Amino acid sequence: MRLIQNMCTIAEYPVPGSAAAAAADCCLGAAGRRLVKIAVVGASGVGKTALVVRFLTKRFIGDYERNAGNLYTRQVQIEGETLAIQVQDTPGIQVHENGLRCSEQLNRCIRWADAVVMVFSITDHKSYELIGQLHQHVQQLHLGTRLPMVVVANKADLLHIKQVDPQLGLQLASVLGCSFYEVSVSENYNDVYSAFHVLCKEVSHKQQPSSTPEKRRTSLIPRPKSPNMQDLKRRFKQALSAKVRTVTSV
Repeated sequence: MRLIQNMCTIAEYPVPGSAAAAAADCCLGAAGRRLVKIAVVGASGVGKTALVVRFLTKRFIGDYERNAGNLYTRQVQIEGETLAIQVQDTPGIQVHENGLRCSEQLNRCIRWADAVVMVFSITDHKSYELIGQLHQHVQQLHLGTRLPMVVVANKADLLHIKQVDPQLGLQLASVLGCSFYEVSVSENYNDVYSAFHVLCKEVSHKQQPSSTPEKRRTSLIPRPKSPNMQDLKRRFKQALSAKVRTVTSV
């Protein structure tokens, strides 16, 4: 996958179905390119914004303002095809005694997405515990569909304050049926690239129409067998012989 053109930021997340969302989708799809929409979700402070910016620009910026829910747009090439991509950064999710408390803005974002990146930090065990609940919440918002998702363990370089062993992240992702990537946004671009690449590729393949023509349905009424000419001739001779014997006996 190759990133092309400059990154564009839409300051606020456009509500699906709104004029702003339609304009953004229309702008990206104007050249007839297919659109891939990815939401990045997780607890506060796990590095979601840094992850998104690192993927889209290859640069790492250490300090960010509090997340306002920015929507980033780019064009990428996957397997020779140029796709339009939108990456939605989201505010951090809070965990309460009764479970997740997701804002309607976040729920709209998840419903809007074609794929989801679930991020936790190896320096924050609570952010890791959130992933299982978050995965369940995403599935509830996409009932009846298999949404491509990956689990990303960020801040892999901060081993001196590690609270979550990467093996636990791998095991959790395996249970959830997701791919797993351990990354250091500050030090390694390639791992970040791989996490987004696998999602873009999976969504792209899902969006492609099947090239195999639909098989013709077999008729419920069985086709009659072709008559056996030898059998017909034999029966005709038997009938003719019987008629001759009848005439002779008379």
